[in-house]
Amino acid sequence: MTFTSGDRSLGAIYKTDADVADALVGQALDAGINFFDTADAYASGQSETILGQVLMARRSEVVIATKVGFRTGTPLGHAGLSRRHILWSVEESLNRLRTDWIDVYIVHKEDPFTPLEETLSALDAVVRSGKVRYIGFSNWSARKVAAALEIQKANGLAPFTHGQMHYSLLGRDVERDILPMMQRYGLGLTVWSPLASGFLSGKYTRETLGDPDNRYSGFDILPFDKEQGFSLVERMRVIAASHGASVARWRSPGCLRKRRSPACCSAPRSRINWPTISVRRSWCLMKATLQRSMRRLSRPRSIRTGSSTISSMNRRRWPSAADRR
Repeated sequence: MTFTSGDRSLGAIYKTDADVADALVGQALDAGINFFDTADAYASGQSETILGQVLMARRSEVVIATKVGFRTGTPLGHAGLSRRHILWSVEESLNRLRTDWIDVYIVHKEDPFTPLEETLSALDAVVRSGKVRYIGFSNWSARKVAAALEIQKANGLAPFTHGQMHYSLLGRDVERDILPMMQRYGLGLTVWSPLASGFLSGKYTRETLGDPDNRYSGFDILPFDKEQGFSLVERMRVIAASHGASVARWRSPGCLRKRRSPACCSAPRSRINWPTISVRRSWCLMKATLQRSMRRLSRPRSIRTGSSTISSMNRRRWPSAADRR
């Protein structure tokens, strides 16, 4: 959740004020959504503050994830994954979120300047203190995660339980090593930007992509070929139409029933082989048990679209292999 109460340093992202956030979260709760993800760096901490305000009365019913690692102030030490910064940041996040505990505390990025052992020891400390229930990583390499897990196991430290990575039809790098590593260690996965910053919703065209009001005009950070992306969306429109749905509501969950997500990804990368990504929401894989969550929706109609897509899961048949080709 990237809510803001005035910080417009990333105007393309920080758009949702407190009133709209309250309406969005209310609709999400009414739709049965209980997982909310934010970070201490979003809108200079304002996102955590607003989320804490709107969830305060229902804290016991929800799961809150937040992150640490990106710069949150001008002092040199207000960034990274040192013991000092982690212990300070968790207290700041708890205060802003108005809670006594954080359900999932995620290291937002790698820190090449801090020994891995120091980071893991600090994360273990916040778990043992009761301030954090579980820990995870985001945007880490498979090699570093595997090393961390082995250190945690050897030293009896609180282990990583899941990772949060970018994964979409236009960003499938995690299929090479992250997903197999997660399977090996039994980790869960949450996905950021499963719609490639809205590109895969079908709302952008070649003519409107650069419009000042569009997200991409001020936040084009995902490295994919735009022309290939438009070709993919055009194919998705055909498939969505065959299912009587818009691109934003269409999804291809056929591989989900296989229990082993990387198995869907064994075809040559030159072929379009739809991965286990659901449009309008990301999938959380917890030891082969699928939980659904919707993240970073900025309009009430997005909540309605996403929740109706979720509720339709049991009413629609699983696509066959022929459907997915």
